[in-house]
Amino acid sequence: MKQIQLPEKVKKIIARLEMAGFEAYAVGGCVRDSLLGRMPDDWDVTTSAKPQQVKELFHRTIDTGIQHGTVTVMLEHEGFEVTTYRIDGTYEDSRHPKEVIYTANLIEDLKRRDFTINAFAYNDKSGIVDVFGGMEDLKQKKIRCVGEATERFGEDALRMMRAVRFSAQLGFSIAEDTKAAIRALAPNLKNISAERVQTELVKLLLSEHPDFVRDAYMLGITKVILPELDAAFLTPQHNPHHRYNVGEHLMQTLLHTRADKALRIAALLHDIGKPAAKTTDTAGIDHFHAHVEQSERIATDILKRLKFDNDTIIKVQKYIRYHDDKPEPNARSVRRAVHRIGTEYFAQVLELQWADVMAQSSYQQQEKFARIDKTRKLYEEIMEQEQCVSLKTLKITGNDLIALGIPRGKKIGAILNLLLEEVLQEPTNNTQEYLIEKAKEIIL
Repeated sequence: MKQIQLPEKVKKIIARLEMAGFEAYAVGGCVRDSLLGRMPDDWDVTTSAKPQQVKELFHRTIDTGIQHGTVTVMLEHEGFEVTTYRIDGTYEDSRHPKEVIYTANLIEDLKRRDFTINAFAYNDKSGIVDVFGGMEDLKQKKIRCVGEATERFGEDALRMMRAVRFSAQLGFSIAEDTKAAIRALAPNLKNISAERVQTELVKLLLSEHPDFVRDAYMLGITKVILPELDAAFLTPQHNPHHRYNVGEHLMQTLLHTRADKALRIAALLHDIGKPAAKTTDTAGIDHFHAHVEQSERIATDILKRLKFDNDTIIKVQKYIRYHDDKPEPNARSVRRAVHRIGTEYFAQVLELQWADVMAQSSYQQQEKFARIDKTRKLYEEIMEQEQCVSLKTLKITGNDLIALGIPRGKKIGAILNLLLEEVLQEPTNNTQEYLIEKAKEIIL
């Protein structure tokens, strides 16, 4: 019997339920991850006890999903979801069961799970409970639905995105019958809320295989949730700088971008405006003039449609807007670029530029890397030396100008920006004495 090392608090919850005459098991992803040697993000427990019975057994509980049979048991400020065995009623909207029916049968509960590798249960007495071939699918590295794939996806359309997401997180392939069901039922994703789609998309993008977004395209998922990406995959780039179509270029860029939420989203969308911007010259060379502006606009529309938070939207806009910004690799140009882009975004923009070049052809590639490396070194020097690159660190303020007799208003800002230009040109000019004298010259 295969043993799993349950956390002490999970053992305590299971033991207390069993002592009261109920069954209880760790269930789902925590068991799967333990079998794979991965550290589970959280531990869920399933039990024959009804929610009210669970509440009576534990000192502190929270009704997190009591309408679906879930109570969160709190042990020393740590929460564990404990859910009653249940059978889901008819699904009416590709999202929610019409009703939840409690059952005393663990197998009936496991039948409603999405994939075989998520349908494990475990406790120290019974060992692994695996009635749907999940262990074999773990060995084969397969994502396969419990029972009929069309039924599982018909119950909750989001499971189709989850199939691709688990595939990307685990490096597994999706079983052929499961793929066929996704292709047939992908249009049902239109019934899923933007927030739920966003959550799954972000998990996929932050996985070890973010380029598996390609599978979402091939299975018809993006046609519903991200049709702009379908246009990218259908747009070739006949240009010396490129070796992939736009969509595949985006996938390759993702592969070379670290797992940061806004950066990975920017990598996915940085050229999303190219299909709309494409022109072809008489020599058959494709050009994408103004694609940066188009990409930023389309990316903004996508992120708002998927209900992303404003902070993420602002970061992605910045990264896309400046992903083609190429300052001359000298200190003055880089200072101006840092001022233009912002110190909080500049390093990430360089990261995106590097990933972008990695996903291009070998044409002039080494020269591009050399420019990025030189720019990064200059940026690091500028930061280490605390050179002034914004009005925040300029050694003169609006109050200083008012003291010189300049009235409040737009003129103050205009003069400060002129003085900042002096400092961006020559950082040693950032002294109050110099800037006050320069301000006097401007006034005169």
